Amino acid sequence: MAMMRKTITIPDAMEEWVKAQISSGRYGNDSEYFRDLIRRDQDRKLAELELRAMIDAGLDSGISKSTVPDIMKRIERRLRQDGK
Repeated sequence: MAMMRKTITIPDAMEEWVKAQISSGRYGNDSEYFRDLIRRDQDRKLAELELRAMIDAGLDSGISKSTVPDIMKRIERRLRQDGK
């Protein structure tokens, strides 16, 4: 994997925070910490897109004609089939 060098400027308070994260032993250096932040942001964005897609699918599916008792019976049946 190719690596790119980036130069960033952060305020003193953020620099202290980064150093504290490294001092905690969780990260070996600044780069590891920033790469972890980027990975987490990527994961969060992907999860947000997936959630939006599920919401859209739910909205597009229309209003159900099932009653609450019907839904509960289906859930109970599915749980029993799954051994729960």
